[in-house]
Amino acid sequence: MLDVRQIPILSDNYSYLIKDTDTGAVAVIDPGVSDQILEQADELGWMITDVILTHHHYDHIDGLADIKQRTNAKVTGPKKDQHRIDGIDILVDGGDSILFGSKTAKVFYVPGHTLGHIAYWFEDDNILFPGDSLFSLGCGRLFEGTPEMMWQSLQQYLSLPENTLIYSAHEYTLSNAEFSLTVDPENADLKKRVEKIRRLRKDGQPTVPSLLSEELKTNPFLRPGDTGIRKELNMPTATDADVFKEIRKRKDNF
Repeated sequence: MLDVRQIPILSDNYSYLIKDTDTGAVAVIDPGVSDQILEQADELGWMITDVILTHHHYDHIDGLADIKQRTNAKVTGPKKDQHRIDGIDILVDGGDSILFGSKTAKVFYVPGHTLGHIAYWFEDDNILFPGDSLFSLGCGRLFEGTPEMMWQSLQQYLSLPENTLIYSAHEYTLSNAEFSLTVDPENADLKKRVEKIRRLRKDGQPTVPSLLSEELKTNPFLRPGDTGIRKELNMPTATDADVFKEIRKRKDNF
């Protein structure tokens, strides 16, 4: 099985340490810093063997060089970002699979937030590391891609098992929740979830990971075909891509 440890870093990022309990292999997902991650690994008695990257933004890679130098870890990362990230040993793209210990993860190409963005799904454990493509009740801001591109990317997640655990890379859920209520105000599942999120954040608790089943019921960015959302946006006959574009535009201005 995969043992996943969440490491809060910077202002609202999460990096992850994961261990394949069958082989002892240990990977860092998106090391935005080095010292905190290395200290956590040392406390756990885990020897880092791998680094796994989703995209080139500094808050996901700034710890890479130091961790690689101090652990000699093998680095896997997005092929399309090879000119933007130094130190990648294994370049991967959508449709590829990676081997980590005894585990295999499928790679999704999910452009939108950035043009080279990828995500990793560990099928045997039903665990998704989407980087900044998908958040709890949200999705990544479109710094490089288009809304159409991002909607195409997110659709790849819709067919994953509903019990998939989503380990997003930021603690944005409360803000996303308050926004979601503005475009989906009649959603009873959303209202119930927002109350839970408010309680968790008041107590300083993380809202990540989330279940895909929760996101399918409450995340507006995965539900542009929903009649309630379309009614609220006054877009009853628009394409899903156009509804998604409008939701993203409203979130950018929220």
